[in-house]
Amino acid sequence: MTRTLRELAVLSGGELTGDGGLTITGPAPIEVAGPGQITFVSNPKYAHFLASTGASAVIVPRAMDAPEGLAVIRADNPYYSFLLIVRAFFPEKPFLAPGVHPTAVVGDGVRMGEGVRIGPRVVVGDRCSVGDGTQLLPGVVLGDDVTVGKNCVIHANVSLRERVVVGDRVVIHDGTVVGSDGFGFAFEAGSYRKIPQVGTVVIEDDVEIGANTAIDRATLGETRIRKGAKLDNLIQIAHNCVVGEHTAIAAQAGLSGSTVLGRGVRVGGQAGFAGHLQVGDGAAVGAQAGVDKSVPDGIMVSGSPARPHREEMRAQAAARQLPDWMKEVRRLIRGLESKEKEPESTC
Repeated sequence: MTRTLRELAVLSGGELTGDGGLTITGPAPIEVAGPGQITFVSNPKYAHFLASTGASAVIVPRAMDAPEGLAVIRADNPYYSFLLIVRAFFPEKPFLAPGVHPTAVVGDGVRMGEGVRIGPRVVVGDRCSVGDGTQLLPGVVLGDDVTVGKNCVIHANVSLRERVVVGDRVVIHDGTVVGSDGFGFAFEAGSYRKIPQVGTVVIEDDVEIGANTAIDRATLGETRIRKGAKLDNLIQIAHNCVVGEHTAIAAQAGLSGSTVLGRGVRVGGQAGFAGHLQVGDGAAVGAQAGVDKSVPDGIMVSGSPARPHREEMRAQAAARQLPDWMKEVRRLIRGLESKEKEPESTC
């Protein structure tokens, strides 16, 4: 498949400078792109790659300069424009053939919409509902009374436990478990007694969940992942948590029970949250942060324990100077000690 650069400019909503008839064979990263390929620069700190790229064309922000002779598409959001171009060269295709694979096991009272595709060795429990166009890839397990909406893709070996509810256009990647028991135990008479976890998990529309993530069911009520949220791989969401609309959480982060993240929150990798916290709308949490108290709207925190990011940066800068300060303190102490040892004058 090839496209002209003019076609790609129209598709991406950008402004073309250069030969619109140029044939483009596909997209590539800027460091390795070669003749016939298109690439992009979104962050100004990577603009230096423009001088050395072998790409035939590049997408850049509207205000960014580019070397003379390089065909350019200027766009308001180069990253999104590049996404549209990648999709043009690699259109989405169904993962499975239509219908139910003969090795799948489907329980009693299951309702399936039109165009459902169910792969090998899938297990669908009793009274489940699977919406139009949804695909269940090999090894998926739906417990009893699970609801999955329309046009979802549930990748291999995902488990959706009993009574979990999944909205429309949700993507869940391999190995993820939704609806496992929350971590609740009462210590009595020298041993732990399990607290029944009788709630559920609700995944709203347009959510994407990475591989090997665990989302626990609520003790009572629900754990909820709101519309448009994006979760990376290897994330732990504990019982009764709420992840707000269009919030993004990077890999290996963990939320303790009843933590509530607001709308549009950004969470860095390996961040950890103590339980029963509120993180406000538009807040940001740095990688490896240890959040032990609630975070107001629009604030960025980092460090462990987490504190406002600027304050943490000042503390880290001061910590890097500690060895030099210790040397100076030792020098001053030696000077004082030598003065104390000087003999008194007899004059």
